[in-house]
Amino acid sequence: MTKFSEMKYERPDVEALKKELAGLIEELKNAPDYAAAKEIFLRKDEADRHVSTQSNLAYIRHSIDTRDEFYDAEVKFWNNAGPELQEVDQQWTLAMLESRFRPDFEAEYGDLMFRNAEIELKTFSPEIIPELQEENDLAQEYEKLLASAQIEFEGKTYTISQIQPLKSCADDEKRLAAWKAEGGWYKANQEKLDELYDKLTRLRDKMGRKLGYDGYTELGYYRMNRNCYTKEDVEKFRAAVVKYLVPVADGIYREQAKRLGKEYPMSFADNALTFRSGNARPKGGPDDILAAGRKFYDALSPETSEFFRTMLDCELLDVLSTEGKQGGGYCTEIADYKVPFIFANFNGTRDDVETVTHEAGHAFASWMNIDRIPAGYIWPSLEACEVHSMSMEFFAWAGNEDFFGGDTRKFMYSHLAGAITFIPYGTLVDHFQHEVFANPCWTPRQRHDCWKRLLGVYMPWMKLDGEIPFYSEGEGWQRQHHIYSSPFYYIDYCLAQTVALEFWAMIQEDRENAWKHYMAYTVQGGSRTFIDLLANAGLESPFDEKCLRGVCEKANEWLSGYDLTGIE
Repeated sequence: MTKFSEMKYERPDVEALKKELAGLIEELKNAPDYAAAKEIFLRKDEADRHVSTQSNLAYIRHSIDTRDEFYDAEVKFWNNAGPELQEVDQQWTLAMLESRFRPDFEAEYGDLMFRNAEIELKTFSPEIIPELQEENDLAQEYEKLLASAQIEFEGKTYTISQIQPLKSCADDEKRLAAWKAEGGWYKANQEKLDELYDKLTRLRDKMGRKLGYDGYTELGYYRMNRNCYTKEDVEKFRAAVVKYLVPVADGIYREQAKRLGKEYPMSFADNALTFRSGNARPKGGPDDILAAGRKFYDALSPETSEFFRTMLDCELLDVLSTEGKQGGGYCTEIADYKVPFIFANFNGTRDDVETVTHEAGHAFASWMNIDRIPAGYIWPSLEACEVHSMSMEFFAWAGNEDFFGGDTRKFMYSHLAGAITFIPYGTLVDHFQHEVFANPCWTPRQRHDCWKRLLGVYMPWMKLDGEIPFYSEGEGWQRQHHIYSSPFYYIDYCLAQTVALEFWAMIQEDRENAWKHYMAYTVQGGSRTFIDLLANAGLESPFDEKCLRGVCEKANEWLSGYDLTGIE
């Protein structure tokens, strides 16, 4: 198979692409029978895969080094080309929806692609092309700003990713100083961060109103392809989180304060330290983690073994944290080569293991569905995608001894506790965005005050006394990439984490049975809605209050009874 370094990138001719797509549209409209219409449909699907391949290659190589002038220019090209191509794609979508062969397509491929197409039509009009292009540029500017960070600390210079291990070190003074140093960088760039988000908020509100909506929120839900639940369902989920999960998470942090000898509520810096002797850390470096990953996936199933070995052999993981590299982690696919790609920033913390298993969950799902037609069925909607990744983290407990060695017990406790305490944070991110887009004219200070107020609702264990600049002043949301780049995405993690906790509970009882359910869920790709994917795999919906209540009870029981003897 082709290695990533050998994959050819070539900027397409946008006008030629438009002409090609326009020709396919006319052919579809004039198709004499379903056989001819299907052949045209398959050619369009192949063209989509090729365009996405070139776009993704540019994006990946730019995110690996945001200083690379060639790929920086290519991403800017795609920022403008994407919305222009979207205009022609909308004409194709209309032609498909109006085709006299729609019943034949539905019989062969299911009706979900048409339901999704109807949602897609609600997200675009040629009149918002300038706004879409500007939105892309602003999001890219935000990512480049964070990637350029140079944080001075104890005589050395760190990127945002590289300073993370110091923010959880066992030395109280050093840990607090690291939080202050990172927060100081954000504060020094506060004006720019405020300016970028202010522009993005007003721009998105403008797009929503141009399309006939009362602001951005409704448009945002359509852009996230919410095809089986509503804003009201999300509100009920958030209420259930406050009712059932926040008290459990609060108890976890109260116990943590006792272990650390700290007064509750604790500072952001103290909440970052789970054990007085230090947090769980991988027992080796990046090569050791990837080797442990290979051993785990070899043992998990024949499918996962072939998948992960291909990822390693074909250079499809870029995991080192280097200067100029975009922060965070992600997975995408390179459709022409029928492979996924994993991007990460290893920094010596337990996040390295969680990231590689999390992103590998996404990548494995893509691997299992890469030949699906249409290409839109490779991935389901995003909350469904996050089930693949967050659940895989729990299956990876089988490899914990190889990943963590003597810190295995620390990690197991911390990982499950972290899954519980993450959901309140994720719902906070979602609630905050709903408030922001309901009030698009807020000043930066009003947004920060909103975040600080909601912190008190969802994360009462955080001490907001101004000790750490940026974080304790209600500005910490600005480090969350999704708020800038992917509005309304973050609740997807919370819904998925709830399902992942279902898998965790199943694994405790019967690991083999749990894997069968996981595969039953995964092999459906994006051919069903989130709710249907769950039902078909014998899983409960996170929108059912008893689901969240049940996983909270089981996780709390496990954590309360977990033997931490000998761990300080």
